[in-house]
Amino acid sequence: MQEEMVGQVAVDGPAVWAFLGYLIVMVVIGAYSVRFSSAGIGNFFVGGRRMNRLVVALSAVVSGRSAWLLLGVTGMAYTMGASALWAVVGYTVVEFFLFFFFAGRLRRFSARYDCITLPDFFAARFGDEDGHLRMVLAGVLLIFMTSYVSAQFVGGGKAIGASFGLSSEAGILLTALIVLVYTAVGGFLAVSLTDTIQGIFMIVALLVLPALAIQGSGGWGEVALELRAYEATFVDPLALGLGAFLGLVGIGLGSPGNPHILVRYISIGDPGQLRWAAYVATFWNAAMGAGAVLVGLAGRIYFPEVDLLPESDTENLYPMLAQELLHPVLFGMVVASIFAAIMSTADSQLLVAASSVVRDVYEKVFRKGEVIPQGRLVALSRGMVLVLVVAALTLGLMAEELVFWLVLFAWAGLGAALGPTAILALYWRGTTRAGIIAGVITGTATTIVWYLTPVLRDFLYELIPAFLLAAVVTWWVSLKTRPPQDVEERFRSMEEAPGES
Repeated sequence: MQEEMVGQVAVDGPAVWAFLGYLIVMVVIGAYSVRFSSAGIGNFFVGGRRMNRLVVALSAVVSGRSAWLLLGVTGMAYTMGASALWAVVGYTVVEFFLFFFFAGRLRRFSARYDCITLPDFFAARFGDEDGHLRMVLAGVLLIFMTSYVSAQFVGGGKAIGASFGLSSEAGILLTALIVLVYTAVGGFLAVSLTDTIQGIFMIVALLVLPALAIQGSGGWGEVALELRAYEATFVDPLALGLGAFLGLVGIGLGSPGNPHILVRYISIGDPGQLRWAAYVATFWNAAMGAGAVLVGLAGRIYFPEVDLLPESDTENLYPMLAQELLHPVLFGMVVASIFAAIMSTADSQLLVAASSVVRDVYEKVFRKGEVIPQGRLVALSRGMVLVLVVAALTLGLMAEELVFWLVLFAWAGLGAALGPTAILALYWRGTTRAGIIAGVITGTATTIVWYLTPVLRDFLYELIPAFLLAAVVTWWVSLKTRPPQDVEERFRSMEEAPGES
């Protein structure tokens, strides 16, 4: 077997072919889904509300994790040790409760009022006749979703660079091209099916790789002993300050405001199956998160100094450890798992952003009251996916920050703007449209200002103060304004139907 060394990276033919085989499967799924997704905008964006419970569970998990889990969390655990586990605890617990309680109410309301986007839900819930609420929400989605997708493209560049010796620019372009092809062609069905397959890739890689790494180091006892010799508190999950603890656990507050997760709840065929999906999703969230942390801990044994990693970047740990331990074909599959994480989030985010323009701005505001052929709406949606890929690609090529922090910023912005407002809209009858608009703007502005102020950013993760302030503002403004007159009817549409389990 011929092998070419690129810095510290070995490029193997079998690894390349394994990775290319994975990419071909993704494109074939997109082609398979084209007919279904072309039938109408509801099929294109939410799979016609007919998705299987396993597909919903796994796609919700993997679309929420992205390159942040495989590159960011592994790098964070490599740097700070076992305390990185609290980030996993935060989002796992929150998403369990979302599936178990929040998701059913959102799914039933969305079916009753034909909502296929999150702005659709808010507009139907509060009677947004003039479209002002839709426009505010669409603007927020475009700002943060473009940043989020850019972070995924940057993650793709890092994975390609560390794994196959290509430039990060080439990796970014390749990632964008693959995501564009199957997302624009296959729509939500393709995205959900590929997410399910990609979830299996991620799960297997995150269970097998740390197990091999720990076994190769003499077992967990030897690993823990060596890590304690490096730093006494490295394997102690409680070895962190209050601010750091709140910042890590608080990551979970972003889940109820990230539409690429929430749209999975809307898409399920039977809302009675969401509780089953809650258990499956929670199990895999916990398993994948624990695996990522163990990769970071074991990686410290194999690469004691950060200078041993490509470009001294901790986010290159995962592919480097895989290359150290696995056969080239399996290494190619691990690289595929990185792309799975990246693409499973980027494709979902592109659909959310495209729907906010085509559905919420074009169809429901600019062409309100007109009958627009479904074929035209689907064509416009595909064109918007292309436009958004170009915008995110441009931003991604200019990005210099770590994937971890790019993702956390976008996650915080969406979580703070849409999380508390969505919860109040579903559970408090006194919530008003004015309160929602005020809360969305407050959450967005607080996230940006906090993030751009170093002393505040270093003190506490921006999501936590932004989420809390948005909730308070929504509540306060709602008290001063009047809720919709038919609020009781709208709340009845959220209730569990007889016989629903």
